[in-house]
Amino acid sequence: MPNLQNLALFNQQEVRRHWDSKKELWWFSVIDVIVILTNSSRPRKYWSDLKTKLQKEGSQLSAKIGQLKMLSSDGKKYLTDVADTETLLRLIQSIPSPKAEPFKLWLARVGYERLEETADPELAFERAMQTYLRKGYSKEWINQRLKSIEVRKDLTDEWQNRGINKGIEFAILTDEITKAWANRSVKEYKQLKGLKKENLRDNMTNLEIVLNMLAEASTTEISKKKKPAGLSQNKQVAREGGHVAGLARKEIEKQTGRSVITTKNAKQLHFKQNQLKKVK
Repeated sequence: MPNLQNLALFNQQEVRRHWDSKKELWWFSVIDVIVILTNSSRPRKYWSDLKTKLQKEGSQLSAKIGQLKMLSSDGKKYLTDVADTETLLRLIQSIPSPKAEPFKLWLARVGYERLEETADPELAFERAMQTYLRKGYSKEWINQRLKSIEVRKDLTDEWQNRGINKGIEFAILTDEITKAWANRSVKEYKQLKGLKKENLRDNMTNLEIVLNMLAEASTTEISKKKKPAGLSQNKQVAREGGHVAGLARKEIEKQTGRSVITTKNAKQLHFKQNQLKKVK
């Protein structure tokens, strides 16, 4: 049987998956999803026909499908068509099945909410607050986290003003800031906390969030003062901003005698908080 870590539940049925640590993406078995949504006795034929139909419609979906060797029920590994989360959701939209309707409705609702948030950005913060509350985060932590979003937005706006592109360049600069204050890259930090696709900031303690905010706010102010041009100069500013928070981290650790950087992730942190509430 496949390792439980390589399985996901979809409509209460198992779907094989694989974690790509380099790209930080989950890949899901397309055939497994087809079986669940269509109950087809010939899922591979169904998938072949669907790919042909999508190609005729001009869809580029097939180009985004990969192949990986996955463990089958007979204990052997076979090449299997796989899709990442975004591609899988797009695929579900193309399957005429009652079982797919809840996902289609969810996608439509998410799209509508994003349009609402574009017109009124405050809605995004209100929805974020409700989402965090449902996940068990404390109101104090949530307030800190929402403030960190504001600080991050100021930084990314400044980067855009300096000609930095979203995506890979933002990621590079974020990595420089994190290495400068936390003494580890974003990837190393996530590995320390046992994270994969999860957001690192959502798995930080209040103190970790505060220092990360200090690093990003410092980077923003230094950038406004120095007006760096190009990725190389912005990397230097990112290191300088992160260094400010790095000094604060070291002083806190000197005074408290323990590391600011914790291995605990959100599940562990909030499980402990919920247990304390029950004791009280």
